[in-house]
Amino acid sequence: MSDFDALEFRSALGRFATGVTIVTTVDAAGERYGVTANSYNSVSLDPPLVLWSLAKTSRSIAAFEACDAFAVHILGAHQEELAMRFAASSVDKFAGLDVHAGLHGVPLFEECAAHFECSLENRFEGGDHVIFLGRVEHFARGDAAPLLFHDGKFARVEAPEKEA
Repeated sequence: MSDFDALEFRSALGRFATGVTIVTTVDAAGERYGVTANSYNSVSLDPPLVLWSLAKTSRSIAAFEACDAFAVHILGAHQEELAMRFAASSVDKFAGLDVHAGLHGVPLFEECAAHFECSLENRFEGGDHVIFLGRVEHFARGDAAPLLFHDGKFARVEAPEKEA
């Protein structure tokens, strides 16, 4: 596949609209980690499993590879700024944010469309990413419309037209 164009491949992948998530964890010393990810997917209802992936080049990869638990936050349309904050390589992404500790001490955000608190079930090599499979131990669903990502930019779900 010498004529395979990675940039065109990435562009083609961007045609698929995804939700936007922030995945959080905490290490044994209590340091919190979080990354914005759109590589999230449900896997199974019985048992309840979800997955997400993280680039091996991420500054947070070591923390997630060592974790026993994580939380996936489905962001609401009003949380674009939060998504950008956790996509950046800042030193303390949690500074000034109102978060609380969920199961296993994992940081949780309020006002998300949903969140899933997971214990690590397994991890797999996936090319230049690591795929994390989590068993959902607790979840919550909010009322916020989801934040979407499509064609390299944020998008929102349009509200359905009301019948007259």
